[in-house]
Amino acid sequence: MRINEQIRARQVRLIGKDGSQVGVVDLSRAKMIADADGLDLVEISPNAEPPVCKVIDYGKYRYQLTKREKENKKNQHISKLKEIKVKPNIDSHDLGFKVKNARGFLEKGNKVKVSCFFRGREMIHTEIGRKVVAEFAEQLKDVAQVEMPMKMMGRNLHMVLAPCSKDHSKGDK
Repeated sequence: MRINEQIRARQVRLIGKDGSQVGVVDLSRAKMIADADGLDLVEISPNAEPPVCKVIDYGKYRYQLTKREKENKKNQHISKLKEIKVKPNIDSHDLGFKVKNARGFLEKGNKVKVSCFFRGREMIHTEIGRKVVAEFAEQLKDVAQVEMPMKMMGRNLHMVLAPCSKDHSKGDK
């Protein structure tokens, strides 16, 4: 965004400080109008023919832009992927504890990746790990839906759970 002396066009379409159309004027005349009001000449639309310039307080304008951007950034939620690791021979109490943590992540709007790691001879009985991961998903079905079904990758069994939409979770209760 160009201001004052950075503007290169000979003629510009000028918008006054109150937002009214002044019309197409020479750049020098537009700068004089801005200086008379003690404000800056800011090029709003450089690609237009002739470029559109506005008489505003540039510092105040930049402040309002950054304030608006911060407000928008604050309102958006960035979904993160949290990982919960379980083993095929996990105790029911330990599984319940991990389910409770996953429920907290899902309620905050994060996705949860459930990983079951098989060591040594546990690879022979992957169905035990599948039961554990299926039980994990079953306990969270009121707040989560399976985004990526169970999948073996080497010695790991993965599944991704995503939070249910707000209206969907109300219908289940």
